[in-house]
Amino acid sequence: MDEDLQDSEVLKIFHREKSYEEMKHRIETATELGQISEEIRRKHKGFHEWDSVSSRHDHQTILQILIDGKDCEAVDIEGQPLPTLVYLAREKRPQFHHNFKAGAMNALIRVSSRISNGKIILNVDCDMYSNNSDAVRDALCFFMDEEQSHNVAYVQYPQSFCNPTKNDIYSNNLSVLQEVELAGLDSNGGPFSIGTGCFHRRDTLCGKKYSQECNKPDWKCCANDTKIEESREVLEDTCKILASCTYEENTLWGKEMGLMYGCLVEDIITGYRIQCRGWRSTHFNTERKAFVGLAPTTLLQSLVQHKRWSEGHLQIFLSEYCPYLYGRKKIPLKLQLGYSLYSFWTVNCFATLYYISVPSLCLLRGIALFPKISSIWIVPFAYAFFANRAYSLGEFLWVGGTIKGWWHDQRMWVFKRTTRTTSYLFGFTDNILRLLGFSKSAFVITAKVAEEDVSQRFEQEVMEFGVSSPMFTVLATLALLNLFSFIGGLKRVVLDMQNEVLDLFAAQIILCGLVVLINLPVYQGLFFRKDLGKMPSSVTYRSIVFALLACTIAAY
Repeated sequence: MDEDLQDSEVLKIFHREKSYEEMKHRIETATELGQISEEIRRKHKGFHEWDSVSSRHDHQTILQILIDGKDCEAVDIEGQPLPTLVYLAREKRPQFHHNFKAGAMNALIRVSSRISNGKIILNVDCDMYSNNSDAVRDALCFFMDEEQSHNVAYVQYPQSFCNPTKNDIYSNNLSVLQEVELAGLDSNGGPFSIGTGCFHRRDTLCGKKYSQECNKPDWKCCANDTKIEESREVLEDTCKILASCTYEENTLWGKEMGLMYGCLVEDIITGYRIQCRGWRSTHFNTERKAFVGLAPTTLLQSLVQHKRWSEGHLQIFLSEYCPYLYGRKKIPLKLQLGYSLYSFWTVNCFATLYYISVPSLCLLRGIALFPKISSIWIVPFAYAFFANRAYSLGEFLWVGGTIKGWWHDQRMWVFKRTTRTTSYLFGFTDNILRLLGFSKSAFVITAKVAEEDVSQRFEQEVMEFGVSSPMFTVLATLALLNLFSFIGGLKRVVLDMQNEVLDLFAAQIILCGLVVLINLPVYQGLFFRKDLGKMPSSVTYRSIVFALLACTIAAY
């Protein structure tokens, strides 16, 4: 009997995998051809409407209820009823701003309120999938706990990825942030909403403030029980209005209701405002990751993603929603400090730029910035450096990382700050220009689909450059500047017969040497690699000229 059950389970798993692969193939085929197959068109009338659409950015609302949860014939292979499934493409017109992800989420919130009106909403990015079927049950436990659930607005799972390499070359996992910092915020008012893997209470997304009346929600009462029964056709026509471009005009949607508009990190500011209305959030990390997605596979993708995040966080801090102003007496001070930590990601680039460039330039000029290596005053500098790195290494290993992964994390820490000297400096500049009215916020989507050769280099943990970018120019220029300064410093030591130079400049030489070690992949991309992922020649020539020019000015 046990063997029969085992065989039955194997067959079910095989059937599910086969069904998934078939669905994946249909989606990929439709994407490549730019059209839906006739078989699917005949089965689902909603797809027929795409025939009359002029473009993806100019079309009417397309909506169809594919599976009605009340349909007794809609069952899975085990005979269990299937949930309601709705296909929706909200209306888009060139003359109306569609507000990116926030606009899509708000349209979905309105349409779902009419069709199912479920009290809990799960937000998952399109490139993520469920990896743990117990995640739904676990999240509901937080919402339905009789003693502590009354003020829980959302339950946030960590963002996890299925494609990072063993040593996470681009530090995509953000292990310390996901495993340590979010958990730390959990005890200080709750973590922020990261935009995916998050279970929301519908009422809080719709602008409801926390009050004592929220203490005992009646989860057994379903809103659909009291709704007037409508035919599928009438319901579809009604819901199309809710997803139209003009529905939000002169309403509170995007301001007090739904996800907020006008911010590059709309999920962060939405969760923050929910907390300011008296609600708290919960962080939950399971041994088996709840939701898994795709991480960027090139350096530029990762830097662009961090540019958007940094710019968005700074945008919040410089707006009326500054944690110390808008959040005063609404959220705990410790939570205000937690939000501020990420708000200053952008400004942090200036200090990093100083440590990456000024000591090396001063070394060329012969200006000592640190105490002599023989002086007792070098001890505080040495202690601060080694204690900080040792703590960082211990923290990284504690969350399951490797030593090589920690080294990649340190490299990306510098890259994201020297190119946060570009990515974050660009983010800082964009914010200043936006505040002065010279530019508008632009939501840049992180591309996560890679060519086969790019994927192969990613799996081999070979850093991907490949394209010309101002970020790479700055990155390469600073790398070469430190290399030239390091060679110049060693030359001074070799020519010095009394070892005074070594005593005076040892700290700066060591600092330049560490920067050179961190930038080894950059030097490989500039001079030694022959594959398509190497640094473009235009970047190489520009960076050499800029670095030599800086060295010449510093030396003479």
